[in-house]
Amino acid sequence: MNWVVYILIAAEILFWLVIALGLISRYILRLNKLGLFFFALTPLIDLTLIITMSIDLLNGAKATLPHGIAAVYIGASIVFGKRMIQWADVRFKYYILKIGELPVKKTGITYAKKYFFDWLMHALAYVIGTVLLWIIILIVGQSGDVTALYNVIKLWTVILTVDLLIALSNFIWLKPNKR
Repeated sequence: MNWVVYILIAAEILFWLVIALGLISRYILRLNKLGLFFFALTPLIDLTLIITMSIDLLNGAKATLPHGIAAVYIGASIVFGKRMIQWADVRFKYYILKIGELPVKKTGITYAKKYFFDWLMHALAYVIGTVLLWIIILIVGQSGDVTALYNVIKLWTVILTVDLLIALSNFIWLKPNKR
């Protein structure tokens, strides 16, 4: 397996590990500053991933699917990182500390609006990720095969388009309240 895959897996594990350490520090140890320190490490994981991938490609490695997925990961992490931390925070308090409530699932037009907002966030992640991919293509493209990176852009474009169709369909077929 390509070593880049291991770096991606390590970045994802580290992301959730520092979030868990941040939540434990904040709520169980009551050390808010330590918790903030752990949360602040999440962008450093992205930066490390960018640097690692860049060095690999600049040293002549063939651009592969994992390199493309790294750009997708970085775009998604930048856009959704804070929301993922908030999501984990709510569930940590509810399941571990037994305080608070889980958010009520949205239905109807409220759900449609939220899904469309989520699609806009997805589109922003797409822009960030594809800009990274195009930068890599421009830098590496002269000296190597970047077909895998083009394929990631094509696939992500299809996924973003399907997600938009789903987002728009939520306004036509409203999600019913299951009560």
